[in-house]
Amino acid sequence: MSEFKNVTVVKKANVYHNGKVTSRTVLFPDGSKKTLGIMLPGDYEFGTDCRELMEILSGDLDVLLPGSKDWKQFKGGDSFEVPAKAKFSLKVKNITDYCCSYLK
Repeated sequence: MSEFKNVTVVKKANVYHNGKVTSRTVLFPDGSKKTLGIMLPGDYEFGTDCRELMEILSGDLDVLLPGSKDWKQFKGGDSFEVPAKAKFSLKVKNITDYCCSYLK
């Protein structure tokens, strides 16, 4: 899906890692939530509260998923899931556009 209809967008930005990762929250009528964001090149670690689906819209990054010893490469058109209550690491190689879905 290339666009969302009938949603609420939270104006306040989510800002992480000194502004190198930012996103905006999108709320859906069914109660679901997504964020749309941009990551600048760099190394980052994030933690999850709930299960997340990360869709990479454009860009190039390596991801170390929980329980894995091997980094995996993702680029525009790829996606990956992260379990709830977990940490994952990213090595963003170039500006990366993403959509994160918070799954129940």
